[in-house]
Amino acid sequence: MDPAAPLHPIEPQLHPHEVRTFLEWNAPGRPFRKRGKEFYLNSLLILILIEVVLFLFSQYVLMLVAGSLTFVAFALVTVPPFHFRYKITSEGVMLEDHFYLWQELYDFSFKKRDGVNVLYVRTRAFIPGELTLTLGTVSYEEVKKALLPYLPFREFIRPTFMEKSATWLSRNFPLEKPHQVAS
Repeated sequence: MDPAAPLHPIEPQLHPHEVRTFLEWNAPGRPFRKRGKEFYLNSLLILILIEVVLFLFSQYVLMLVAGSLTFVAFALVTVPPFHFRYKITSEGVMLEDHFYLWQELYDFSFKKRDGVNVLYVRTRAFIPGELTLTLGTVSYEEVKKALLPYLPFREFIRPTFMEKSATWLSRNFPLEKPHQVAS
């Protein structure tokens, strides 16, 4: 036996629980589209109306809250989102720097929002409740193939009362003229 040889031969270690990446992509952090002047003008008019009503009832703190919420809404519709890195692995789903294990997730579905394909993954915990992943250039079929062994797919998820209310309000009282989405 060669004295310089190691006592135990070095073999590549096989890990039974090796984490494999099935799909990885970069896409904006949320659906986004530019808003026109009409959107901002209508939003400000609604804010002024709410502020007048709150002033008449001496609700000064609520006036500050309404103004703050409008400011946040304007910031979100003005500033485009950062691109996030999404990853689907054998252990779970990774969004940028946060990892969700398969045990924490419930099911998934697809929707199109503002002309962007979006993957919704519902969680078992109340918070966050739902993960929103924009697909970018990744197809539905690629994502579906990666997720189906771990999560059930829902073709249709019944909208909640809040979703129905928001849809009704945006349809009957639009803040801007309907836009044409390029498909």
